[in-house]
Amino acid sequence: MNKSTITIDVMTDMNRVPDSINWTASDTSAEGAQKAKAMMISFWDGAEKAALRIDLWTKDMMVDEMADFFYQTLMTMADTYGRATKYHEQVDEMKTFAKEFYEKFRAKQLKENKAD
Repeated sequence: MNKSTITIDVMTDMNRVPDSINWTASDTSAEGAQKAKAMMISFWDGAEKAALRIDLWTKDMMVDEMADFFYQTLMTMADTYGRATKYHEQVDEMKTFAKEFYEKFRAKQLKENKAD
């Protein structure tokens, strides 16, 4: 049996707001720690039938980056769900939602930029 290790280092300010997020993984070709502005990790607790999550983002994460992050995460979650279940109709619905979410974000951003 092989063992893989993922290490996440979060540096915070005095108010415990993340300043930086760095991660390394034992099964990667990347040299050294990788930087990230945000992370979402979910674990499934089978005994409790509950999702356990860690959601963090650094103070320099911009709103447009957060929208991109959520859009890409929703799309890849749909792909993962499809591989696990083969429920293609639900995958399509999830991807439609993700696209609509992103389009609404962009429209809101354009409206706010015109108001400035």
